[in-house]
Amino acid sequence: MIPNPKIVKAIEQLNYRVTLGDVAASAGLELNLTERGLLALASDAGGHLQVAETGDIVYQFPKNFQSILRNKYWKLRWQETWKKIWGVLFYGIRISFGIILIASILLIAAALVAVLIALSSSRDDDGDGGGGGMMFFPFYWFSDIFWLFSPNYGYYNSYDSRPRGDRSRSRQFKRGNTSSNSEMNFLEAVFSFIFGDGNPNVDKEERRWQEIGMVIRNHRGAVVAEQIAPYLDDLGNEFAQDYEEYMLPVLARFNGRPEVSPDGQLIYRFEELQTTASQQQVESVPNYFQERLWRFSRAGSSQLMMAGGLGALNVILALMLGSLLRDGTLAAQLGGLVAFAYSIYGLLLAYGLAFLAIPLVRYFWIQWRNRSISSRNQERHSREIPLAQPSDELQQKLAYAREFAAQNVIDTNNLAYTTETDLAEQEFNQADKIDAEWQRRLESGS
Repeated sequence: MIPNPKIVKAIEQLNYRVTLGDVAASAGLELNLTERGLLALASDAGGHLQVAETGDIVYQFPKNFQSILRNKYWKLRWQETWKKIWGVLFYGIRISFGIILIASILLIAAALVAVLIALSSSRDDDGDGGGGGMMFFPFYWFSDIFWLFSPNYGYYNSYDSRPRGDRSRSRQFKRGNTSSNSEMNFLEAVFSFIFGDGNPNVDKEERRWQEIGMVIRNHRGAVVAEQIAPYLDDLGNEFAQDYEEYMLPVLARFNGRPEVSPDGQLIYRFEELQTTASQQQVESVPNYFQERLWRFSRAGSSQLMMAGGLGALNVILALMLGSLLRDGTLAAQLGGLVAFAYSIYGLLLAYGLAFLAIPLVRYFWIQWRNRSISSRNQERHSREIPLAQPSDELQQKLAYAREFAAQNVIDTNNLAYTTETDLAEQEFNQADKIDAEWQRRLESGS
């Protein structure tokens, strides 16, 4: 059984000594799934079980348990190796779009030069001998083209014309606002310009349940529905909201149960999340669950302008070449590079048009998508407002929930059994404790 990476991550974050509730709350996983994962990990990685006198279990893992797992499971080793290989492959895919763009521009420009030189020579031969003027073509930037491969292209040269003091202040400001310039080079920025940088909410459900778990843990395992509602999406119809049916998935996930107050109000208790391996401090949790807005690109504005400009230049040059080689006769006469450019002219033009069309469509799609996300965020935020100014009824529910709040910390002083040492040795070390317990029972019986 391959370990669940969320459980592994939670164990490391919690300093290798955890309870079922610690991991479930931190990872946002279902209790049953978490328990099976912890037991499998303890078995495979040489972990130990510490049983408290209350019957609660603490899982103690060695700090090198990930290395133990890697040595044991070839699939884990293969996953790590493939992750590295895929990182290299995907980087190659990312920069290939920028390389194709630059190659397309260079190819079309070279073909245009060859065609224009041929046409100029033809006019000179057919004319009255007048000297041909110098042909202008925008080659000025080709000498600087290798700057496009620099991760900080457009960054270090933006303020060179300013005094040294102004330049340093400007760079400091630029770092604070467009730090992505130092994170991706121009070729990566081209991919980002076309396709963006992926779904910002790919871990949406994972974050949601982690935040719900932390809210429950921060309130020591006892909450009211109003405290959980800001983290959920669909609360159902009015009937479902009145009866708080939206709490059912939360109860199922973290094995909670409702408690009814004398006034007939419901609060929810999660006993497993009240047991912890160490003293838990209140963790910072957003007041409501926020989906992240989509960004057009993480690339800097100068990189995006350069990518868009080169895309437009590619289309313009392709249209110019197409107008000069309409019937293909000239391409056949010149051959070589011109003939090759003419043979793939359709691909060059299609790539140039798609290079500009895809980001344009994506821009409007992002605007539509972000409006929906903002609407959902606003709706969840509206559910958080009553908690800031609770009504008398809500204050009563919160007060009743606090009566069930608890934190059961299992330290090494209240352990009844551990798999780390031999049972006989444990009984010998706890002889005084066992005698005291028997004495207490005898006295209570008398």
